[in-house]
Amino acid sequence: MRVHHLNCVSACPLGGLLMDGVSRGLRGRLTSHCLLVETGSCLVLIDTGYGLRDVALPRSRLNPVFLSLMRPELREEMTAYRQVQRLGFDPHDVQHVVLSHLDFDHAGGLDDFPDANVHLLATEVSAAIAQATVLDRMRYRPQQWGTSANWRTYKPAAGESWRGFSCVRDLQGLPPEILLVPLIGHTLGHAGVAIDQGTGWLFYAADAYFYHAEMQPRPECTPGLMLYQRVMEKDRKERLLNQQRLRELRATDPDVTLFCAHDVREFERASGRSLLEPARPSSMPLAAQ
Repeated sequence: MRVHHLNCVSACPLGGLLMDGVSRGLRGRLTSHCLLVETGSCLVLIDTGYGLRDVALPRSRLNPVFLSLMRPELREEMTAYRQVQRLGFDPHDVQHVVLSHLDFDHAGGLDDFPDANVHLLATEVSAAIAQATVLDRMRYRPQQWGTSANWRTYKPAAGESWRGFSCVRDLQGLPPEILLVPLIGHTLGHAGVAIDQGTGWLFYAADAYFYHAEMQPRPECTPGLMLYQRVMEKDRKERLLNQQRLRELRATDPDVTLFCAHDVREFERASGRSLLEPARPSSMPLAAQ
């Protein structure tokens, strides 16, 4: 299996250095790290980032508060659709999308792949539809859900154990090398995705953590991202428990390469290019970097 790392539109949140740990201006930078997987029989997209319609009509698709605070760099060439084309593929060949969760910056490109089956946890769909809080109504954007008829949902309490995580399962119609790993906390139906490349595992933890140093034995996080995680979390106990499990996995299992959705260092190390550049046909899988 070949894996391509895509940054599907960067966010530029207020806070600069206090947010991403490196920026010197008023605003920082965060990636929208997504994966395009060539399975041999089809293309699978892991999260979508922002989509073409978000770029064209941001004020009608995104909450104005998040739009102002995060100020995403809405460049069409950085959408998953355009990067799939740039890699030499037909976007219609994306037959499956695996979603970590339905936040606006992870699900914005769903409408760009109208024929794809979308795989996610059932509890995420229930929470997104209920929109029980003001925050839920800000983060979950039904305007992005034009393909909801294609959603395939999975119970979070079903599955097998994998590397210290429970209720892990393969997905209907996808190769068994792609696993959905519940990582509840950031949302009530949040999940990671593990991919067996034969020579080792890639483990996309999505928003289970935000900053690379959170995975150190003595975890560290920027003040801005620490605050953001606290504001956005739906289950603090589970979020922190899953972070600890991820730290233990990184410390004890060299066969697994772990990364999250928004850390610039992790993205650039995995992709071998700047977060500002779209994917290129010569991109190599992470294991070959």
